[in-house]
Amino acid sequence: VIAAEKPCLEQMVEAFAETQGNIVAAMEVPDETASSYGILDVKEDMGSIVSTQGMVEKPEPGSAPSNLAVIGRYILTPRVLQKLNQKKTGAGGEIQLTDAIADARDDGEEVYGFRFRGQRFDCGSKAGFLQATVAFALARPDLRDDLQAYLDALILAGRGTQ
Repeated sequence: VIAAEKPCLEQMVEAFAETQGNIVAAMEVPDETASSYGILDVKEDMGSIVSTQGMVEKPEPGSAPSNLAVIGRYILTPRVLQKLNQKKTGAGGEIQLTDAIADARDDGEEVYGFRFRGQRFDCGSKAGFLQATVAFALARPDLRDDLQAYLDALILAGRGTQ
C-alpha cells in the first residue's frame, strides 16, 4: 500500500507517457535491507525515472547493484504479459514476474524504474499491514478521533506499567 500527495498510479502513468516503456515503481532502501527486495540495476539516473539494465532478485548482502527496490507497482506492456503467459518456472519453481520482464527486455523492450517518493507500507508483513490500517484509519475523519483516543489510552497504559 502506498500513500502520496499525487496517487502513485497517476505519477507512473505520466512516467509511462514519457518513456513508452515498462515502468516499475521503486524506492530507495538502506543497503542492509537490499537483500530482501528485487533491486534495479540502473543504467542511467534521470531523476524520478531511471533506465535499467536489469533487476536482481534478493541480491546477496553487499552485492546489490543499487539501493532502488521494486515495490510492487507496475505498468507493463503486452509483451511482458505474453512472456508471463508462457508460464516458465523460475526461482522456487514459481512463475516469476521479474523473469517475464527480463525476457521482454531481451526482446528489446525498455524497463524503467519510477522513483516513488511517498509513504509505503509493506503489507506482506504483519506489522506493515497493521501500520497501513492505522495510518489509513487515522486519515479518515469518521474514524480518526475514536481511534486516536484508543491509541493514546493504550500508550499511556503501556507506559504506566513499565
